[in-house]
Order: sequence, then C-alpha cells, then structure tokens
Amino acid sequence: MTPADFNSDGARRGNHEVMVRGTFANTRLCNLLVPGVGGGVTLHGRQQLCVYGAAMKYRATGTPLLVIAGAEYGTGSSRAWAAKGTFLPGVRAVLAKSFERIHRSNLVGTGVLPLQFDPGEDAQSLGLTGKETFDVGRIAEGLVPGKRLTVTADGKPFTVTCRIDTPNEVDGLRHGGILHFVLRQLALA
Repeated sequence: MTPADFNSDGARRGNHEVMVRGTFANTRLCNLLVPGVGGGVTLHGRQQLCVYGAAMKYRATGTPLLVIAGAEYGTGSSRAWAAKGTFLPGVRAVLAKSFERIHRSNLVGTGVLPLQFDPGEDAQSLGLTGKETFDVGRIAEGLVPGKRLTVTADGKPFTVTCRIDTPNEVDGLRHGGILHFVLRQLALA
C-alpha cells in the first residue's frame, strides 16, 4: 500500500483508533514544548513523541493530563469527536484563555473540565511552561456554573473560572460526562 491508498482521516471517521490518534495531529498545531516542530508532537520527559504516544505512556502510569491552550480553544473543532479524542487518551482538563462555544460544551459532555484563565492572564504571563505538575483542587465541593477554582502549578497557585456554564453541565461532569450520566440513570430505572 502507498500513502495515497489510505484516503483521508475524514473517510475513516468510524474507526475510533484513527480518530483518537488524529485529535492532536493537525500539522498547524503549535506545541510550545517542542518549538519549531509542527504537528502533533510533544515531550514525554526528554523524549519527543507523537501526542498520542506520550498520552498512552502517561495513561499507563495513571497520570491524568491537562492541556494548556490559547484563545478560542477548539475553533474549527466543534464536532463531538474533537472532544472524545481529547478525553480518550486521558486529558481531564483544558486550561485556556477562551473557548469556542460548542467545543466547550462538547468537552463538558465527555467529562473534560474546561478552565479559563482570568482576564489578562495566560500561560506566558503566569510563567507556565507545560512541564509543571498541576493540581486543580476542590472541584467537586460545591460545584456550580462559573465556580472559581484554584489551580496549583508546582506549588504556585492561581485562580481560574470553571467554564461549566449550566446546572445540567454540572450534573453531567459529576458523572464523568453525559454518556455516563445517562447510563447511570438507565441503571436506576
């Protein structure tokens, strides 16, 4: 087989393995952990890997992942698979300057916590490199739409807004996403 025989990612949408691997593989993706390298590449320790490969290594050790992003995170990715492909490799939170409306909702629906930097703040202003260990404390305690949370990055705290915008989204996220919520409701019936 030659690469031309593979067609496109869009033609293989029914295969979840293809979709998960393709979620962070866009050639225009710019990961500041690997400056000057385009596409879905990141670091695992000092080793440069595809994002999916690194995510699987973290998943094997039970390490939940957090994505640090810029403004309008998810623009052009509002389809449900963009959120599923974020959740399945182990991303549990996305910390961004702002979110595309539908993608934010889809992230919540898959159980990914959308967190928004305070106005005027971002990874650069807070000195975040992406190599830190993050702790998002007290998420479940009194979770309400727009709750203010403290995130700690290697011991340095800063506040963010939890972008769960409705009471229904709170319920969905508490259950790990809409699918889990519906299945639990069916099991109770």
